[in-house]
Amino acid sequence: MSLVSPPHKLAGFQQEIQFEVLRRLHQTPEISQRILAKELGISLGSINFCFKALVDKGWVKMHNFSQSKNKLRYAYLLTPVGVAQKSKLTTEFLRRKVVEYEALQVEIEELKSELSVALSQAEGRRGR
Repeated sequence: MSLVSPPHKLAGFQQEIQFEVLRRLHQTPEISQRILAKELGISLGSINFCFKALVDKGWVKMHNFSQSKNKLRYAYLLTPVGVAQKSKLTTEFLRRKVVEYEALQVEIEELKSELSVALSQAEGRRGR
């Protein structure tokens, strides 16, 4: 059971989406919003909303492929501010994942211990 409030979860989710979008744009500036939405498992509308927010914040610039027959194709470039924010989000993402990993390690050890006790008790009952 999580003690995190729903608005806090939503903010964390949005931050994680922005992180993943920045990360992938840095790797593949010409990726389409449709492909990105599919890869991240979220709606195209959500990706479009995220892109608009990133452009409004000045983290991403959109460049039209002027030579392309498909005038709706864009390349998305991270601005220097966007690169800095990507680094900040990467640090925060990594910190959260390490905390989650450490909590999972504790939970795994507890489950192993519980299983060991249950198996010992079952062996004891069979031996009677």
